[in-house]
Amino acid sequence: MPVSRRGWTAVALSLAPALLLTVLPASAANSAPSAETDVVCNKRCDARDPATAASERTPVTSSVHGRTIGLHVSDDDVMGWASIDDGDPGDEVWLDRSFDGGRTWSSGSRLGATKTPTGSRGWRTQMYNVDDWNTAGVGALRACGKAGDRPEISCTGWARTDWNAWSRGTAAATALMMSYDRDTGLFGGNGWWTAANALTAVLDNARVSGMPSYRYAIASTYDRNIGAQDGDFTNEYLDDTGWWGLAWIAAYDATGDRRYLDTARADADHMNAYWTGTCGGGVLWNRTKTYKNAITNELFLQLNAALHNRIPGDGVYLDRATEEWSWFRRSGMINGDDMVNDGLTDACANNGQTTWTYNQGVVLGGLVELHRATGDDSLLTTARRLADASTTRLETDGVLREPGESDSCTGDGPSFKGAYVRGLGRLDAQLEDHPYAATLDRWADAAHARNRNALDQYGPHWNGGPGRSDYGCQQSVLDLFNAAGQ
Repeated sequence: MPVSRRGWTAVALSLAPALLLTVLPASAANSAPSAETDVVCNKRCDARDPATAASERTPVTSSVHGRTIGLHVSDDDVMGWASIDDGDPGDEVWLDRSFDGGRTWSSGSRLGATKTPTGSRGWRTQMYNVDDWNTAGVGALRACGKAGDRPEISCTGWARTDWNAWSRGTAAATALMMSYDRDTGLFGGNGWWTAANALTAVLDNARVSGMPSYRYAIASTYDRNIGAQDGDFTNEYLDDTGWWGLAWIAAYDATGDRRYLDTARADADHMNAYWTGTCGGGVLWNRTKTYKNAITNELFLQLNAALHNRIPGDGVYLDRATEEWSWFRRSGMINGDDMVNDGLTDACANNGQTTWTYNQGVVLGGLVELHRATGDDSLLTTARRLADASTTRLETDGVLREPGESDSCTGDGPSFKGAYVRGLGRLDAQLEDHPYAATLDRWADAAHARNRNALDQYGPHWNGGPGRSDYGCQQSVLDLFNAAGQ
């Protein structure tokens, strides 16, 4: 795995208790099995003496029966070790290592497991690598221990070194890559359109931060999935196809590899095949249904305008983007409050359904691309009016909040806020006075201060609160840091 490193940014514990691990019963000492059992060698090989560590800090601790259990990391060695102190001979301590953000770790393999020797009140393991650069394994460690023969096991939260984590955005990108399934080439194992968004967020971070370490995911995702579902990243849901088309635009921008641009074209062409005359135009949400919704058509707008801006001499994709915007702004989906509802009724009227965040954001990115294609300043004027409305109406207690926001980070909804701030950030960058920069900074500051654990994982609520992190929430907060330039 290509790696890069700069100065460490201090990590605060999340205020969301559900993101932390504490005392476990003995039966829960090991999670589901993972394949990792071999010795890992990066700069150094596993089982190195901590006395040789080039640096040391202790990001997380735990306790059991008066003992203190600590995870120590050496950022310069990219390794860590565990300690147990204030105890008695016979106390046990070991490390767990995970390559999926703490969801699983090696079954039955307590790295460096050791006992406090006679005559001592504390002890420590050897040092072990956090990552496995040979297999693109983005890792995390935690320290675990128990007091003598007592059954309770206590583990610290998961943490890692500062490698690829020198800023809020790079740390969040690294945590997101822990959810990248190296076998399927998708995030979360089998996420589809949400994986397209996660990949886009990682590529945007590489562009913003200059960190190239995770660009391997581009070809890995592409090669493993080009023939999946209906091929070329298409399926019956036209919005899914639009998300993937935009991901391959980002991949083309990052690499210059023509195959990604060709696939984005194939995706746009697939969507265009389901433009119908119902309600005067627009692309169907699903090729077997008649529903016309906002997100599908906003994606169609942005994808076609983006293709025009990358294909010399194009007229076809520009015509499609122009026709889409002409239809969309007349469709009725933009309500009297300048908010975009979910879609149209069978009678071709605004259905009054939820004004999801992503419906407010993707249209901004589409208008920015269309402005770039045409030079029409009225497009930015409209985008600004929409953004003024959504930044006001979607903010609760000073941060962006999804309508009906839940405590879960699984499913589709957790990705919505990321798509919103991605579009808002692109509009802000296009406008000379950057009117939304302060808003993006405020949201990012809140999330970083109130909704983060020691592994730089984020939950669903940027102001803090309950919820267990997963890749949808992580993608959204990475999009936020990208948009804020953090």
